[in-house]
Amino acid sequence: MKPGMWNTRSVQLNVRLPNDIAAEAEEVQRSDPDFLGRVIQYGLTRRTIYRRLREAEARERRAMDTSGDSASTFA
Repeated sequence: MKPGMWNTRSVQLNVRLPNDIAAEAEEVQRSDPDFLGRVIQYGLTRRTIYRRLREAEARERRAMDTSGDSASTFA
């Protein structure tokens, strides 16, 4: 696979939005249908990165707690 190329597939989403935001989303979908896809992709990518960083931080914290516990048993 070339860098920057992704395997993709379509997904049907149903969301409930406040009326004013829903109207704006419908207008954007009519005028630039790819834009909403890019916005959703950006948001989900950020969420995935944040979640993975948070999980890595939690693993690191647990590892530090574990190493601190074993060090205190030798004191």
